[in-house]
Amino acid sequence: MSFKGRDIISIRDLSKRDLLAILDVAAKLEKNPEPELMKGKVLATLFFEPSTRTRLSFVSAMERLGGQVLGFENSDVTSVKKGETVWDTIKMVERYADVIVQRHKIEGSARLAAEASSIPVINAGDGANQHPTQTLLDLYTIQKEKGKIDGLNIGFVGDLKYGRTVHSLCMALSHFKTKQYFIAPPALQMPQYYLDDLDEKKLPYVVEQDLLKAAPELDIIYMTRIQKERFPDPVEYNKLKGVYQIDKSLLEHSKPDVRILHPLPRVNEINMDLDETENAAYFRQAANGVVVRQAIIGLVSGMIP
Repeated sequence: MSFKGRDIISIRDLSKRDLLAILDVAAKLEKNPEPELMKGKVLATLFFEPSTRTRLSFVSAMERLGGQVLGFENSDVTSVKKGETVWDTIKMVERYADVIVQRHKIEGSARLAAEASSIPVINAGDGANQHPTQTLLDLYTIQKEKGKIDGLNIGFVGDLKYGRTVHSLCMALSHFKTKQYFIAPPALQMPQYYLDDLDEKKLPYVVEQDLLKAAPELDIIYMTRIQKERFPDPVEYNKLKGVYQIDKSLLEHSKPDVRILHPLPRVNEINMDLDETENAAYFRQAANGVVVRQAIIGLVSGMIP
């Protein structure tokens, strides 16, 4: 099935075949870059919510493909401040661009944008809901670092309640033969409906609070930041903000070839003494965002059949 004209809103919309197709195109682009692929095309980046890696990697991806970028990184400088709706913003921007990338703090805003738009919309994060392109680069990183996805034990650590990257990756991994470990205090554990989905698919998982107990089993440790901006109650945030902090001593309890991922930014959950170890894959993970987003842009625009 062609990706031309498709929106990338939720991992739920992508089959295993879709996921593998995108990873395959990304690998080909990494090996053989296409600097003229998007020449004459325009990508609109609409970031109603702050971003560094996602926004810059989309800009880098488009420009490395020979295309142009327009948009904003702060809704305060747009007509949203005057009361313009997301719908009207999209109806206007679709006339200026060939593909739209949107990040917004409200869950469901990406789906709304896709309904309004006549050109492909890529969800760069909608609240605590979904972040599908992050998931695709996470899968790409796991595959590159470990040589496979099937057969791995993957542990998610930290803010699993509000972490949209965790939610999306959990769903994507349900297409593969993995065992997932959800390591968090009860107040930040994985929402039950994701666990129900795994139960329905008869996929194994472990709910745990103690990282050191789970660490010897893990091939991938996916750390997450405790997200202050998602907490409705600042008191609860202050109780939980330092609940998991790892350093090189974790490696004494882990497999020698364990890989540590993080969607970034980090605050204090990963000590810098891990950065120079081969186990630390989070900066390589961030770099993979460019080629994966190149693949997505090329596919939905129809420039890659």
